[in-house]
Amino acid sequence: MKSLLANDFLALAARIFIGFLFVFISIDKIASPEAFATSIANYRIVSPFLATFSATILPWVELLCGLAVLFGILQKGSSFLLTSLLVVFTAAVLSALVRGLDISCGCFTQDPQAGKIGWMKLVENVGLFILTSFLFYSTSVKFSLEEYLKK
Repeated sequence: MKSLLANDFLALAARIFIGFLFVFISIDKIASPEAFATSIANYRIVSPFLATFSATILPWVELLCGLAVLFGILQKGSSFLLTSLLVVFTAAVLSALVRGLDISCGCFTQDPQAGKIGWMKLVENVGLFILTSFLFYSTSVKFSLEEYLKK
């Protein structure tokens, strides 16, 4: 397991995938905070105020963490934040599924007809959770801007 966590190319591939993914998904949310607030409110877990507050803050956290992971800057903290976001989002999806809500996840687009939640969304989130957790525990620093700047 230690050799897997130290694999420079595996860590780089995970960083590129996770980094680009979170940068990509943040863009539509940043461009349409009202629509993202509606997506959050559709889960019926938080108040309208908290949905609006979350819709304003979370996309920027996703963007900054995605960029940090992509370039290998503050990778531990950024991957921990992304892992934490995935845990919360997965719990929200599971809660909505158990309650029978037929809603859009609000992940990649704010179109209410796109990306309906389902059991595959949980599988997808578990996969992303594994990748962000791998980045958190990875000992690889090769190909990171942070390591380059230290030298």
